[in-house]
Amino acid sequence: MKVLPFKIPKPKDEALVYQVDREKVLYDQLHQHGEIQISYVQEGFGTLIVGDSINEYREGDILIIGGFIPHVFRSDASANKESVVHTLFFDYNSFGKDFFKLSDLALANEFFRQSEYGMKVLSNQDKIIALFNLLARQDKVEQIATLLLIISQITKSKTEPLSSFVYRKTYSDDEGKRMSNVYEYAMERYHEQISLEEISERANMSKNAFCRYFKKRTNKTFFQFLIEIRIENACKLLSGQPESPVNGIAEQCGFNNIANFNRKFRELKGCTPTQYRQRIKG
Repeated sequence: MKVLPFKIPKPKDEALVYQVDREKVLYDQLHQHGEIQISYVQEGFGTLIVGDSINEYREGDILIIGGFIPHVFRSDASANKESVVHTLFFDYNSFGKDFFKLSDLALANEFFRQSEYGMKVLSNQDKIIALFNLLARQDKVEQIATLLLIISQITKSKTEPLSSFVYRKTYSDDEGKRMSNVYEYAMERYHEQISLEEISERANMSKNAFCRYFKKRTNKTFFQFLIEIRIENACKLLSGQPESPVNGIAEQCGFNNIANFNRKFRELKGCTPTQYRQRIKG
């Protein structure tokens, strides 16, 4: 399967694609496509990388990813059932270059502005999910009408961005494969001690060239990226293994120093691992 750029398979004259993915492992290669993507996660959970940020996705999430934003959905390896994700693909000009410029659709401009960095919907999820549940039984005209209703609901909802930095240039196939290899290696081996020499070899670059290359495309160093992967996995373990000691979870996620783990966790999450676990318990 082609890594980057990734093309959404659709007939030439088709403006909107509704797709349901049912997979044990979602498409976990770094990819980007020109279409905006609105996804409803019916089942499943895992890691979502969008632009420069590492996030978690889980059942019930409504996620919007703008056109040409590099992203990865990676199902959690511990999941014992398939992921089910409903997605609408379209772009700003799908219905004509002036369609969304109509004054009647002025509210949609905020949706398109926010989608440039990706976003997660934090309220009105039930209303949006109810609209997604109509799509499988609808014809194309009805699906377009439902898309507009979904956009309308999103503009009325509380949202949060999924990323703060997006590399705006379209990746070549070689660049995409290189970055995908780096991401995959980090996500599979985050619990190990990865050296700069090791990850540079994975990218087939010198250490200095790799550091510049990675920083330009993600706005952070590789080791900042690696720490974020480790902390996101620590969050999953803190919530999924409530009886496991914090220092044991730190070791499982690649931290050999509990003080460093606590410091990095607080920097990224605004609280200590123990406080995070208490919040999850509610």
